[in-house]
Amino acid sequence: MDMNTVYGGFAASLIKDPVWVMNVVSSYGPNSLGVVFDRGLIGTNHDWCEAFSTYPRTYDLLHLDGLFTAESHRCEMKFVLLEMDRILRPTGYAIIRENAYFLDSVAIIVKGMRWNCDKHDTEYKADKEKVLICQKKLWSGKNTQH
Repeated sequence: MDMNTVYGGFAASLIKDPVWVMNVVSSYGPNSLGVVFDRGLIGTNHDWCEAFSTYPRTYDLLHLDGLFTAESHRCEMKFVLLEMDRILRPTGYAIIRENAYFLDSVAIIVKGMRWNCDKHDTEYKADKEKVLICQKKLWSGKNTQH
């Protein structure tokens, strides 16, 4: 899932791979869903301050580029991250490209959600934007023997 697509570029880059990408266009930004459809891709509009209907599936990969910067004035990041945790299947990955300010906050919250993350520079090596690659762990309570 590309959680903050504009024109479906992430999905278009994977077009030859045997995967499908749900392109999500912000319902509070420019409506570029027509461009996504014109490229032969699938997608929907959504407000990330609300729950995303996923029935009957979860996702192996979440990709977001600038989502927290774009939506920070409308909803709290921790609630979007909690929704991401619900959508992402155990052992799935999240690729988060974001302003360094938000990325540092994201890293703290997802650590509490027991995700394993590594921070990387972007291709521009700029200090203001980073990439966080995270994997959701499969975890359960400990078995107790009586």
